[in-house]
Amino acid sequence: MRVKISGCSTLISDNCRHALEAQGFVLDDSAQGNWLTFVDLSRAELEQVPGQLKQIRSRNLVALLNPEQSELASAAMGCGAQDYLLLPLDEVQLLNLVQRLRRLEQTDQSLVAASPVSKQLLMLAHRAAIADASVLLTGESGTGKEPLARYIHRHSNRNDKPFIAVNCAAIPEQILESVLFGHVKGAFTGASHDQPGKFELANGGTLLLDEIGELPLMLQAKLLRVLQEREIERVGSHKTISLDIRIIAATNRDLRQAVQQGQFREDLFYRLDVLPLNIRPLRERKEDILPLAEHFIQRYQHLTQGQECYFSDAAKQLLLSHQWPGNVRELENTIQRALVLRHGQALQAAELGIQCDAIHQPVATDATPGEGLKASKKHAEFQYVIDTLKRFAGHRARSADALGMTTRALRYKLAQMRDAGIDIDQLLEQARQAA
Repeated sequence: MRVKISGCSTLISDNCRHALEAQGFVLDDSAQGNWLTFVDLSRAELEQVPGQLKQIRSRNLVALLNPEQSELASAAMGCGAQDYLLLPLDEVQLLNLVQRLRRLEQTDQSLVAASPVSKQLLMLAHRAAIADASVLLTGESGTGKEPLARYIHRHSNRNDKPFIAVNCAAIPEQILESVLFGHVKGAFTGASHDQPGKFELANGGTLLLDEIGELPLMLQAKLLRVLQEREIERVGSHKTISLDIRIIAATNRDLRQAVQQGQFREDLFYRLDVLPLNIRPLRERKEDILPLAEHFIQRYQHLTQGQECYFSDAAKQLLLSHQWPGNVRELENTIQRALVLRHGQALQAAELGIQCDAIHQPVATDATPGEGLKASKKHAEFQYVIDTLKRFAGHRARSADALGMTTRALRYKLAQMRDAGIDIDQLLEQARQAA
């Protein structure tokens, strides 16, 4: 493993140098393209940061800053740096950083992070894991919120304790309280025995509350109390059960907007939003697309009958040009389907089955650039839902399963589409007639 120190060898003490060498690293100021590059920004101005970082070709970039340069830290990480260290360098912090970067690459191979924004997200997730505070994961459907939650759990001090995931939209509202908090015998009709809830099952570990934006207001109040008091009561019981638990919440909704609309409690939002992490849609991190596609070929190698499959140049170009409204989940399904339908080792563009048609709806011409971008993203997401409904002839349950959401969440999405003026029934009828 090679560690490049770029233009700052004099800033590293002999103790730091010896400690790195003892870990099997080699310091090399001479060449580009090493595994890790430290970039000295201690004399840089804010406007110089992007230019200095873009000159460096390295798998990992770490900025070196003076303590009074706090405003440069966020700028450096926004320009591709995975992390930063303050000068003078501390031997323990330096070693911890290098070992953390190495662990990021040697473990969690299911989390592919080739783009700078994804590498930065993993570094922030690792810091969040150590902090043991509540985390709020946001991002479109299919971006990989649950895998990131599992990553945080594996890198936390709770990694030898349970990780329990609950999809709040997948469970009927009538039984969701019992599922989360448990119940005692006789609490309601059909409660024939005591049953622990997900909070108890995750005690000592991590509980992921996925699609938290779909949680009913009544249960939002109970969740707030859990976060405040760190204790629960099973349904039908007044006995309190103490909890030592970490909560990770995930949503594809704008919770701030939900708060303004009275659909989500403001006090609960701030309790959950201690460490917010946003996962960018796949179309905004195109450097991840081909590595992810290659990863899925390896994951579904059992579909290749022992052949080494690869992408043709045309298939690669199509993968990179597609907008991926369904994000990583859509990409995974696409590669899986292509491996089944392929005619040889080289996966061709036509075998990817990527739909390029569009929903014919009027687009506002007086929108600001920001509003136009937001509208185009929403348009692409709606298109993916329509394409999936067409594929399953309008069958809601099968379409929801393919989209990776519940039928309840799909109904919510379809209601959004109708509010946007999309006539779903007409589009499906047109598709049936065309078939």
